[in-house]
Amino acid sequence: MNSKILWVTLALALLGAGLQALAQDAKTPYPTMAPLGQYLMDRDAEIALARSAAPEAISRDAEVAVLGQHGYETVAKGKNGFVCIVERAWMSSFDDPGFWNPRLRGPICYNPPASQTILPLTFKRTELVLAGLTKAEVIEGLRAFGKKELRGTGPGAMSFMLSKAGYLGDAAGHWLPHLMFFVPQTEASAWGADVPGSPVFLGGERTGAPEPVTEFLIPVPKWSDGTPAPADVH
Repeated sequence: MNSKILWVTLALALLGAGLQALAQDAKTPYPTMAPLGQYLMDRDAEIALARSAAPEAISRDAEVAVLGQHGYETVAKGKNGFVCIVERAWMSSFDDPGFWNPRLRGPICYNPPASQTILPLTFKRTELVLAGLTKAEVIEGLRAFGKKELRGTGPGAMSFMLSKAGYLGDAAGHWLPHLMFFVPQTEASAWGADVPGSPVFLGGERTGAPEPVTEFLIPVPKWSDGTPAPADVH
């Protein structure tokens, strides 16, 4: 009888531990970085996806960089000062549960001012992540980089995210085509963002951002290929 009680108790303990683990996984479906291969893409496919971020009239003459083993590598020279890439999940907020989601693909084309002042932050964050640093170490590395290397936010710095083929996370999916504007750190109220009826959203880190930049998102009605976007996506 004592043996049976012991086995029942052990079984219940294991069941409880299993349920707790499942609950934890539900809260943090991507607790750590996946193997690098899951974030990489076929080069030609990544180039095409990157260019889909902006209308062809812009992206066809843009520089393109793709993700490699140690960071982004330029694979196509541009003529108009724009740079197109495909962001990965670690460009999300550091407290985002999808920070390590290997499925995320965010095609984005930076205009010339943003290519000079904002894109280096993406490249640096990616470099630090691929070096195997912890989130805390990446944050400190970005802060140090911003103080020493960042030349401020270029006036008029913005980007296109108009690709219908992008995947911006498990909750957002393709979301909406939108423009992003980059300014020195400021409050959402300065742009009337995140208030009822406003088309402007505050993107990126809400508090404690390691990069000295605030980004505002403005949805637009059409994808880069000119087809209409859904009107009922939050």
